[in-house]
Formats: sequence, C-alpha cells, structure tokens
Amino acid sequence: MGFLTGKRALICGVANKYSIALGVAKAMHRQGAELAFTFQSERLKENVEPIAKELGSDIVLPCEVADDASIDAMYALLAKRWDKFDILVHSIAYAPADQLKGRYLDCVTREGFRISHDVSSYSFAALAKAARPMLRPNGALVTMSYLGAVKSLPNYNVMGVAKASLEANVRFMAFDLGADGVRVNAISAGPIKTLASSGVGGLRKMLDYVKTVTPLKRNVTQEEVGNTAAFLCSDLASGITGEIVYVDCGYSQVGMTLDE
Repeated sequence: MGFLTGKRALICGVANKYSIALGVAKAMHRQGAELAFTFQSERLKENVEPIAKELGSDIVLPCEVADDASIDAMYALLAKRWDKFDILVHSIAYAPADQLKGRYLDCVTREGFRISHDVSSYSFAALAKAARPMLRPNGALVTMSYLGAVKSLPNYNVMGVAKASLEANVRFMAFDLGADGVRVNAISAGPIKTLASSGVGGLRKMLDYVKTVTPLKRNVTQEEVGNTAAFLCSDLASGITGEIVYVDCGYSQVGMTLDE
C-alpha cells in the first residue's frame, strides 16, 4: 500500500509522455491513487487515452480550461464516475509563441498578456471553484510554477508574470479553502523539456547552463517533480499549505558561480 491509497486524483495537463503532469500521475499511481485525466483537444485525446489506460484509468474527459462551460461539463461527467475526489493536479500553462522570444517589452501585447494569465493562472482558480462541491475534506490541490515567477529570465517574458500571478493564486486559494480542510501548494520545478516549455526561446541553452551550476550538477526529472507532488497531496504533508516548493536540484538557491 502506498501513502495515497484510497485517494482519487484528477490530473489536468497531460499532453504527451514528456509532460510534467505525467510524472505526477505516475508517482501518484505508484502510491495507490485512483486517477482521472482531462484533455484539451481531440488531437491530445489520442495521447492521453493510452497513458490513462497504462495507469489503470478509463476516465478521460474533455476540458478546455479557458471556457467555464467546458469546466462545468467536465465535472458533470466526472460526477457520473466519482461522487467525491481528493486531489486536483493543475499542470497547465500557455502563452502565444510570439510572447516568448526576445525582449519583454518588444514582445508583450495586451492580448498575449490576457491569454497567458487566463490559461496559466486563472484556470487553476476556475478548476478549484467548480471542484468545491466534489472535494473531500483533507483534500489537496497542486500546481506547477517556475523560477520566472520571482526572477527575470531570458525569453520567459509574460509567462513569468503569469507564474507570479499563479503563485499569488496559491496563497489566496490556500487561505480560502483551508476552512474546508483543503490544502493548496505549488511546485517550482527546474527546467524540463516539455511541449509547453519548448516554446520558450533558448530552452536547450537554458538546460545546459542550469545543469552546470546547480549544486547537484544536473537537471531535475519528471519523476522527482512527481514524487514531490505526491507527497504534497498526501496526509504526510497535512500541515503544509500555501507553499511554493522548489524542486530544481538547488538552482534557485545559487547566488553566484565561478569557473573552477
């Protein structure tokens, strides 16, 4: 038996086998959780269904997080299978590609700013709002952030501003849902090559640089992020809420490096 045995987890954000959300889903499955998945489009459904099957789930539901009606319809379908659930995983981020290459003020537009915040930040609150009637006490929510929320980084641009909004969301949601016995946390993961991150200019250079200066001298893995998410959503973390937990091989704690 794992430490999530008896718990049900809704995983939002699996796009393919490289997704951070898949690392989370695998870790939660290993620890005994029962899983359900959402997908954004019919094209992505083809990726998600075999992943869900491999992890023992046949609950794969459409959900466009930029549309409240789609979110409500997803929960209505989920309610036909689960009366209640314990864990919500939000691993969703998007900014138009033209917002993620070059200097911030040269790239950022009103529409790009709006879309980035809607999909990457507000969607977490939207999913949580609609989930409240189905969330069990002692439940937990977790989302995925990045260092760009608190530090300026090349090309990350408006996504960093959206992640800062997401981290503020975590604090306000933790205070609000705490009265219901539900905890809310975020993981600030080191860079990992995913479908979403591949849109950031210079990602390969970023990955190469980070692994040379982190204390652990490597990049973080999906599995490590997934294990932390599983812990945060378990009763082992019952006293932790409103936190941003860095899982980045220590990169965020390095102030300066010099060639040895």
